[in-house]
Amino acid sequence: MTDRRAEDSAVSGQPLLKKKPKRNLYAIGCAILASMTSILLGYDIGVMSGASIYIQEDLKITDVEVEILIGILNLYSLIGSAAAGRTSDWIGRRYTIVFAGAIFFTGALLMGFATNFAFLMVGRFVAGIGVGYALMIAPVYNAEVSPASSRGALTSFPEVFVNIGILLGYVANYAFSGLPINLGWRLMLGVGVFPSVILAVGVLTMPESPRWLVMQGRLGDAKHVLDKTSDSVEEAQLRLADIKEAAGIPEHCTEDIVQVPKHSHGEEVWKELLLHPTPPVRHILIAAVGFHFFQQMSGIDALVLYSPRIFEAAGITDSSTLLLATVAVGFSKTIFTLIAIGFLDRVGRRPLLLTSVAGMIASLLCLGTSLTIVDHENEKMMWASVLCLTMVLAYVGFFSIGMGPIAWVYSSEIFPLKLRAQGCSMGTAVNRIMSGVLTMTFITLYKAITMGGTFFLYGAIATVGWVFFYTMLPETQGRTLEDMEVLFGKFWRWREGYALLRNKRAVVC
Repeated sequence: MTDRRAEDSAVSGQPLLKKKPKRNLYAIGCAILASMTSILLGYDIGVMSGASIYIQEDLKITDVEVEILIGILNLYSLIGSAAAGRTSDWIGRRYTIVFAGAIFFTGALLMGFATNFAFLMVGRFVAGIGVGYALMIAPVYNAEVSPASSRGALTSFPEVFVNIGILLGYVANYAFSGLPINLGWRLMLGVGVFPSVILAVGVLTMPESPRWLVMQGRLGDAKHVLDKTSDSVEEAQLRLADIKEAAGIPEHCTEDIVQVPKHSHGEEVWKELLLHPTPPVRHILIAAVGFHFFQQMSGIDALVLYSPRIFEAAGITDSSTLLLATVAVGFSKTIFTLIAIGFLDRVGRRPLLLTSVAGMIASLLCLGTSLTIVDHENEKMMWASVLCLTMVLAYVGFFSIGMGPIAWVYSSEIFPLKLRAQGCSMGTAVNRIMSGVLTMTFITLYKAITMGGTFFLYGAIATVGWVFFYTMLPETQGRTLEDMEVLFGKFWRWREGYALLRNKRAVVC
């Protein structure tokens, strides 16, 4: 009866676990180790915001070259993101994370020893590939190893480590800012080798994803991992049965090693995603791509990467004060992301997301207004400068409590098993393209329409995003990964799906 009730619950779309289980420390440990790979991206974002000031002075590069230097890593990361899905299906999620760390290690060394702009761009290219791998694989691994009761919190861990990386980058900027210019920025960039070394060693101690193990026919190993990462024996059995069904393995197969049905080398997956998607898959793809589009185009990377320029426009001109203000931004992002972890599996995705975006919109409008006032006044106004700093901190706080972590949680949990790696790759690719567009146009844009006008534009885009999230995204809190297709397919009429699920549950009961 227990198994039957659990099965009925999964079919109906109702949360699997009624009572709040104890925290699974083993699953948390695995998620932390996998998420450490996100430090690589965060450190690069944080350190480049300050290092670019010294690079421009030392190498005598133009503002356009600064834009390219800062934003091009996001476009380079597309190569890693595009390859990560195929690589992770080939060598496994765990070794893909190690591979990402090794590539970034090489890129950080090249950037640290760069002697000119061209050499620096080569280092950015290599580091970007490593970042692309890291961005895609960490949320996928966490979603596949996490029990349903804490999947939201554990899948948001990569965003926490992105923020930790940003904070470390800001601290490195401040720590090395007193050195000679030609040495300071090289140490800022070169120190990035240390997180990648720690990551590669730590990841080797964690298990492989149970879903990847099942896809390889290694049911015994998958069962061992599921027993350790599930909240109960019954849940481990249910998760294994769901994964076997999704992988095309008959339910009666219980051997440790089984023959898995042969799949094509990804061609069928791309056909199902892009050429002939079912209504649920089409809805899932639109939701994931749209989420990542609005996450970036609402201005977050421009604000974080160019925060010294924004504070300078607000009237803060002392270099040490500028770097300390960016450190405050890093603390704000990290603290609010940690707060978000505590609410993701309690409050749900939609309430946090809609509140987060609404707060971002208000902060962007206030920031745009205060910057416009500062720009049109000849005398320095302390209250306007303080308001600018406050709104920047408020913006990153609202972003980090919802939009930031939920984008990765949501996109990694809604795709079906056989489409998950490639689907997440597409979402990550859109994320990086939009970030690249944003960061490579920010200076040109604010010179054309003013700094205040730029943030008004980002606020307008965030407003459109809020409407998209409200109409297109169903709640996924407490659902099993294999149950997601039941929740999608009706697009803006997704609430009809909830009614259908309730009716199915009533019939089963």
